[in-house]
Amino acid sequence: MSTEHELTASSYIEHHLSFNVKQIADGAFWSVNIDTLTVSALLGIVTFGLLWLVVRSASAGVPTKRQAFVELLVEFIDEQVKGIFHGDRKAFVAPLALTVFVWVLVMNAMDFLPIDIMAWVYHHVFGQEKFRAVPTSDINTTFALALSVWFLMIFFSIKVKGLGGWIHELFCAPFGSNPLVWPANFLFNLIEYVSKPLSHSLRLFGNMYAGEIIFLLLGMWAATGLAGTIFGALLGAGWAIFHILIVVLQAFIFMMLTIVYIAMAHESH
Repeated sequence: MSTEHELTASSYIEHHLSFNVKQIADGAFWSVNIDTLTVSALLGIVTFGLLWLVVRSASAGVPTKRQAFVELLVEFIDEQVKGIFHGDRKAFVAPLALTVFVWVLVMNAMDFLPIDIMAWVYHHVFGQEKFRAVPTSDINTTFALALSVWFLMIFFSIKVKGLGGWIHELFCAPFGSNPLVWPANFLFNLIEYVSKPLSHSLRLFGNMYAGEIIFLLLGMWAATGLAGTIFGALLGAGWAIFHILIVVLQAFIFMMLTIVYIAMAHESH
Protein backbone atom coordinates (compact mmCIF):
# COMPACT_ATOMS: atom_id res chain seq x y z
CA MET A 1 0.00 0.00 0.00
CA SER A 2 1.39 3.38 -0.92
CA THR A 3 2.08 5.99 1.72
CA GLU A 4 -0.57 8.37 0.37
CA HIS A 5 -3.24 5.72 1.06
CA GLU A 6 -2.00 4.65 4.51
CA LEU A 7 -4.38 5.38 7.36
CA THR A 8 -2.67 7.64 9.89
CA ALA A 9 -4.00 9.14 13.09
CA SER A 10 -4.39 12.57 11.51
CA SER A 11 -6.12 11.21 8.40
CA TYR A 12 -8.43 9.09 10.56
CA ILE A 13 -9.50 12.07 12.63
CA GLU A 14 -9.72 14.36 9.60
CA HIS A 15 -11.94 11.86 7.78
CA HIS A 16 -14.37 11.50 10.69
CA LEU A 17 -14.49 15.25 11.29
CA SER A 18 -15.18 16.16 7.65
CA PHE A 19 -18.64 17.33 6.62
CA ASN A 20 -20.61 16.33 3.56
CA VAL A 21 -20.52 19.78 1.97
CA LYS A 22 -22.80 20.84 -0.87
CA GLN A 23 -21.53 23.86 -2.78
CA ILE A 24 -24.37 26.15 -3.87
CA ALA A 25 -22.27 28.88 -5.46
CA ASP A 26 -18.68 30.12 -5.49
CA GLY A 27 -17.32 30.96 -2.08
CA ALA A 28 -17.21 29.17 1.27
CA PHE A 29 -20.29 31.06 2.50
CA TRP A 30 -22.50 29.61 -0.23
CA SER A 31 -22.28 26.01 0.92
CA VAL A 32 -24.31 23.82 3.24
CA ASN A 33 -23.43 20.79 5.33
CA ILE A 34 -25.87 18.18 4.08
CA ASP A 35 -25.22 15.81 6.98
CA THR A 36 -25.94 18.46 9.61
CA LEU A 37 -29.16 19.61 7.95
CA THR A 38 -30.36 16.05 7.28
CA VAL A 39 -29.74 14.69 10.78
CA SER A 40 -31.12 17.82 12.49
CA ALA A 41 -34.32 17.73 10.42
CA LEU A 42 -34.84 13.99 10.86
CA LEU A 43 -34.29 14.16 14.60
CA GLY A 44 -36.71 17.06 14.89
CA ILE A 45 -39.40 15.35 12.84
CA VAL A 46 -39.07 11.97 14.57
CA THR A 47 -38.71 13.29 18.13
CA PHE A 48 -41.49 15.85 18.06
CA GLY A 49 -43.63 13.52 15.98
CA LEU A 50 -43.39 10.94 18.76
CA LEU A 51 -44.17 13.56 21.40
CA TRP A 52 -47.18 14.68 19.35
CA LEU A 53 -48.46 11.10 19.13
CA VAL A 54 -48.11 10.65 22.89
CA VAL A 55 -49.92 13.92 23.62
CA ARG A 56 -52.62 13.11 21.08
CA SER A 57 -53.35 9.76 22.74
CA ALA A 58 -53.14 11.13 26.30
CA SER A 59 -56.01 10.32 28.64
CA ALA A 60 -57.23 11.69 31.95
CA GLY A 61 -57.14 8.26 33.58
CA VAL A 62 -54.13 6.21 34.57
CA PRO A 63 -51.33 7.37 32.25
CA THR A 64 -49.21 5.02 30.22
CA LYS A 65 -45.45 4.95 30.76
CA ARG A 66 -44.93 7.10 27.67
CA GLN A 67 -47.53 9.63 28.80
CA ALA A 68 -46.09 9.73 32.33
CA PHE A 69 -42.60 10.35 30.93
CA VAL A 70 -43.78 13.20 28.71
CA GLU A 71 -45.78 14.73 31.58
CA LEU A 72 -42.72 14.62 33.84
CA LEU A 73 -40.64 16.26 31.11
CA VAL A 74 -43.19 19.02 30.51
CA GLU A 75 -43.61 19.68 34.24
CA PHE A 76 -39.84 19.80 34.74
CA ILE A 77 -39.38 22.35 31.97
CA ASP A 78 -42.35 24.38 33.18
CA GLU A 79 -40.88 24.57 36.69
CA GLN A 80 -37.58 25.86 35.31
CA VAL A 81 -39.36 28.52 33.25
CA LYS A 82 -41.59 29.55 36.16
CA GLY A 83 -38.57 30.25 38.35
CA ILE A 84 -37.06 32.67 35.82
CA PHE A 85 -39.79 34.09 33.59
CA HIS A 86 -42.65 35.83 35.39
CA GLY A 87 -44.93 36.60 32.46
CA ASP A 88 -47.33 34.40 30.53
CA ARG A 89 -44.92 31.51 30.12
CA LYS A 90 -47.39 29.02 28.64
CA ALA A 91 -48.08 31.17 25.58
CA PHE A 92 -44.58 30.92 24.11
CA VAL A 93 -41.62 30.71 26.48
CA ALA A 94 -42.35 27.31 28.05
CA PRO A 95 -43.02 25.62 24.66
CA LEU A 96 -39.84 27.27 23.32
CA ALA A 97 -37.82 25.96 26.26
CA LEU A 98 -39.25 22.47 25.79
CA THR A 99 -38.44 22.54 22.08
CA VAL A 100 -34.88 23.77 22.64
CA PHE A 101 -34.13 21.26 25.40
CA VAL A 102 -35.51 18.19 23.60
CA TRP A 103 -34.04 19.04 20.19
CA VAL A 104 -30.57 19.89 21.53
CA LEU A 105 -30.65 16.78 23.73
CA VAL A 106 -31.37 14.37 20.87
CA MET A 107 -28.81 16.07 18.63
CA ASN A 108 -26.20 15.76 21.39
CA ALA A 109 -27.15 12.13 21.96
CA MET A 110 -26.07 11.22 18.42
CA ASP A 111 -22.54 11.29 19.84
CA PHE A 112 -23.22 7.93 21.51
CA LEU A 113 -23.44 6.10 18.18
CA PRO A 114 -20.25 4.11 17.39
CA ILE A 115 -18.49 6.40 14.96
CA ASP A 116 -16.72 3.71 12.90
CA ILE A 117 -19.84 1.58 12.56
CA MET A 118 -21.88 4.61 11.52
CA ALA A 119 -19.17 5.61 9.02
CA TRP A 120 -19.44 2.12 7.47
CA VAL A 121 -23.23 2.46 7.27
CA TYR A 122 -23.03 5.89 5.64
CA HIS A 123 -20.47 4.67 3.13
CA HIS A 124 -21.90 1.26 2.18
CA VAL A 125 -25.62 1.90 2.64
CA PHE A 126 -26.02 5.55 1.69
CA GLY A 127 -22.91 5.94 -0.47
CA GLN A 128 -21.59 8.92 1.51
CA GLU A 129 -17.84 9.09 1.98
CA LYS A 130 -18.02 11.91 4.53
CA PHE A 131 -20.84 12.22 7.04
CA ARG A 132 -20.98 13.62 10.59
CA ALA A 133 -23.89 12.47 12.71
CA VAL A 134 -23.66 14.99 15.58
CA PRO A 135 -25.28 18.27 14.48
CA THR A 136 -24.22 20.17 17.61
CA SER A 137 -20.55 19.46 16.88
CA ASP A 138 -21.06 21.71 13.84
CA ILE A 139 -20.61 25.34 14.81
CA ASN A 140 -23.14 26.33 12.14
CA THR A 141 -25.86 24.50 14.09
CA THR A 142 -25.06 26.02 17.46
CA PHE A 143 -24.73 29.52 15.96
CA ALA A 144 -28.04 29.12 14.13
CA LEU A 145 -29.78 28.10 17.35
CA ALA A 146 -28.13 30.89 19.35
CA LEU A 147 -28.93 33.52 16.71
CA SER A 148 -32.55 32.38 16.63
CA VAL A 149 -32.76 32.97 20.38
CA TRP A 150 -30.93 36.29 19.93
CA PHE A 151 -33.45 37.53 17.35
CA LEU A 152 -36.31 36.42 19.60
CA MET A 153 -34.72 38.35 22.47
CA ILE A 154 -34.59 41.53 20.38
CA PHE A 155 -38.12 40.94 19.10
CA PHE A 156 -39.59 40.61 22.58
CA SER A 157 -37.55 43.54 23.86
CA ILE A 158 -39.03 45.79 21.15
CA LYS A 159 -42.50 44.28 21.62
CA VAL A 160 -42.52 44.91 25.37
CA LYS A 161 -40.75 48.28 25.47
CA GLY A 162 -41.55 49.63 22.02
CA LEU A 163 -38.94 50.60 19.46
CA GLY A 164 -38.35 53.95 21.17
CA GLY A 165 -38.03 52.32 24.58
CA TRP A 166 -35.57 49.75 23.26
CA ILE A 167 -33.41 52.43 21.61
CA HIS A 168 -33.63 54.55 24.78
CA GLU A 169 -32.40 51.58 26.80
CA LEU A 170 -29.49 51.04 24.41
CA PHE A 171 -28.21 54.58 24.96
CA CYS A 172 -29.37 55.34 28.52
CA ALA A 173 -28.64 52.15 30.46
CA PRO A 174 -26.85 51.31 32.66
CA PHE A 175 -24.97 54.58 33.36
CA GLY A 176 -27.81 57.07 33.04
CA SER A 177 -29.43 59.30 30.43
CA ASN A 178 -26.83 62.08 30.36
CA PRO A 179 -25.80 62.59 26.69
CA LEU A 180 -22.16 62.46 27.74
CA VAL A 181 -22.47 58.79 28.70
CA TRP A 182 -24.52 57.73 25.67
CA PRO A 183 -21.46 56.38 23.81
CA ALA A 184 -20.37 54.38 26.88
CA ASN A 185 -23.88 53.01 27.36
CA PHE A 186 -24.17 52.01 23.72
CA LEU A 187 -20.74 50.35 23.70
CA PHE A 188 -21.55 48.48 26.90
CA ASN A 189 -24.86 47.21 25.49
CA LEU A 190 -23.28 46.38 22.13
CA ILE A 191 -20.70 44.16 23.84
CA GLU A 192 -23.49 42.48 25.79
CA TYR A 193 -25.55 41.86 22.66
CA VAL A 194 -22.57 40.43 20.77
CA SER A 195 -21.34 38.25 23.64
CA LYS A 196 -24.68 36.51 24.21
CA PRO A 197 -24.91 34.53 20.95
CA LEU A 198 -21.16 33.89 21.03
CA SER A 199 -21.13 32.38 24.52
CA HIS A 200 -24.47 30.65 23.92
CA SER A 201 -23.26 28.85 20.80
CA LEU A 202 -19.58 28.26 21.55
CA ARG A 203 -20.24 26.60 24.91
CA LEU A 204 -22.41 23.91 23.32
CA PHE A 205 -20.17 23.50 20.29
CA GLY A 206 -16.97 23.28 22.32
CA ASN A 207 -18.26 20.56 24.63
CA MET A 208 -19.71 18.40 21.87
CA TYR A 209 -16.69 18.82 19.58
CA ALA A 210 -14.33 17.91 22.41
CA GLY A 211 -16.42 14.86 23.24
CA GLU A 212 -16.23 13.73 19.62
CA ILE A 213 -12.44 14.14 19.59
CA ILE A 214 -12.05 12.08 22.78
CA PHE A 215 -14.14 9.24 21.36
CA LEU A 216 -11.93 9.24 18.25
CA LEU A 217 -8.73 9.19 20.30
CA LEU A 218 -10.01 6.31 22.42
CA GLY A 219 -11.00 4.47 19.25
CA MET A 220 -7.48 4.84 17.84
CA TRP A 221 -5.99 3.63 21.12
CA ALA A 222 -8.22 0.54 21.01
CA ALA A 223 -6.75 -0.31 17.58
CA THR A 224 -3.12 -0.43 18.79
CA GLY A 225 -3.19 -3.98 20.12
CA LEU A 226 -4.64 -6.19 22.84
CA ALA A 227 -3.65 -3.88 25.70
CA GLY A 228 -4.91 -0.88 23.79
CA THR A 229 -8.18 -2.66 23.06
CA ILE A 230 -8.73 -3.48 26.74
CA PHE A 231 -7.82 -0.05 28.08
CA GLY A 232 -9.54 1.71 25.18
CA ALA A 233 -12.75 -0.23 25.86
CA LEU A 234 -12.62 0.49 29.59
CA LEU A 235 -11.86 4.18 29.14
CA GLY A 236 -14.39 4.42 26.33
CA ALA A 237 -17.11 2.96 28.57
CA GLY A 238 -16.14 5.33 31.38
CA TRP A 239 -16.11 8.33 29.06
CA ALA A 240 -19.47 7.31 27.56
CA ILE A 241 -21.03 7.21 31.04
CA PHE A 242 -19.55 10.60 31.90
CA HIS A 243 -20.58 11.93 28.50
CA ILE A 244 -24.22 11.17 29.31
CA LEU A 245 -23.99 13.89 31.95
CA ILE A 246 -22.36 16.29 29.47
CA VAL A 247 -25.00 15.63 26.80
CA VAL A 248 -27.90 16.29 29.19
CA LEU A 249 -26.18 19.15 31.01
CA GLN A 250 -25.33 21.05 27.82
CA ALA A 251 -28.91 20.75 26.59
CA PHE A 252 -30.12 21.99 30.00
CA ILE A 253 -27.69 24.93 30.03
CA PHE A 254 -28.63 25.92 26.49
CA MET A 255 -32.31 25.86 27.47
CA MET A 256 -31.74 27.84 30.68
CA LEU A 257 -29.79 30.55 28.85
CA THR A 258 -32.62 30.75 26.33
CA ILE A 259 -35.11 31.34 29.14
CA VAL A 260 -32.84 33.89 30.82
CA TYR A 261 -32.30 35.90 27.62
CA ILE A 262 -36.04 35.96 26.84
CA ALA A 263 -36.81 36.96 30.45
CA MET A 264 -34.23 39.75 30.30
CA ALA A 265 -35.89 41.06 27.14
CA HIS A 266 -39.11 41.55 29.12
CA GLU A 267 -37.40 43.55 31.85
CA SER A 268 -36.50 47.24 31.88
CA HIS A 269 -33.31 48.71 33.27
